[in-house]
Amino acid sequence: MLAVDSGGSGLRVVVGTAARGALAQRESPEPVRTGPRGIDPDHLMRQLVPMVRSLTEETAVAEVGTAAVGAAGLSTLGEALRAELPGALHREFGVSTLALAADAVTAYAGALGARPGAVVAAGTGLIAVGTDLSRWHRADGWGHLLGDCGGGAWIGRAGLEAALRAHDGRPGGSAPLLACAEEEFGPVPGLPGKLYPRPDRPAVLAAFAPRVAACAETDPVAAGILRAAARHMADSAAAVCPTAGEPRVALTGGLFRMGPVLLEPLEAELAQRLPRARRVAAEGDPLHGAVHIASRLATGALTLPFDKNMLSVTQTPSRTGAEEI
Repeated sequence: MLAVDSGGSGLRVVVGTAARGALAQRESPEPVRTGPRGIDPDHLMRQLVPMVRSLTEETAVAEVGTAAVGAAGLSTLGEALRAELPGALHREFGVSTLALAADAVTAYAGALGARPGAVVAAGTGLIAVGTDLSRWHRADGWGHLLGDCGGGAWIGRAGLEAALRAHDGRPGGSAPLLACAEEEFGPVPGLPGKLYPRPDRPAVLAAFAPRVAACAETDPVAAGILRAAARHMADSAAAVCPTAGEPRVALTGGLFRMGPVLLEPLEAELAQRLPRARRVAAEGDPLHGAVHIASRLATGALTLPFDKNMLSVTQTPSRTGAEEI
């Protein structure tokens, strides 16, 4: 089996077997490009082919008949990937059964497996996904201009806004965040010119989020930003969490490395919004989720719900065609 995690920080690939699980892993720091057709399947394959060939030689796995690919942006940018990847993987490696999943789904599968509940995935952006195992529900994940409320870019932008308020003498400003902004970017009057033209604005904004967290220990404005982020996260979790039974709720993503300054207000918000839910630690990350999907698919035990935009399975019985499930 083959499991792939294609995210904003690069590509991670695992080869293994359903019986023995993951056997070996390769990584590339280069994210798969997007273009006019959305996620670029040719660029994905150019990176994937040498890694998979190296892994199959290393592990002596003769064939990878089943594959699971989790891709950031699949829900809205995955048309070309859905059309071309099944055939490309079949030609190169003999893959006959392919699961294509949004990265939110692989994050969910890595964190909770096939249990009903909700997962908040927070890094540069933020998305919540939940399921009662009959259908998927998602909230936010709309990008830094339209949403991702509570994510790293959102926190960083709020911190820089507080810095600029302090610079202007407006209410709600933070002198500690102003000092951090000037240390990071230089004199703040030049900040718009440094930030607005950059194509990687979300990452630049998110890089300031740890400075907000560091200030939050002593600065009430920074602490208030993190409390607001926690409320946004809880809003998204409550929007997708199943209402019946005792669903599980897990957190995954690098933003939660901020520790108690974010986690304590978030735990309080989740307890208030989702009193019946059971908070659990995430079992693994999105790559673990891709492995979970691939192994369950190979054994016919995949119970996560199918959805064209979130999780679809394609069978390629021959070189002449493919059938989507």
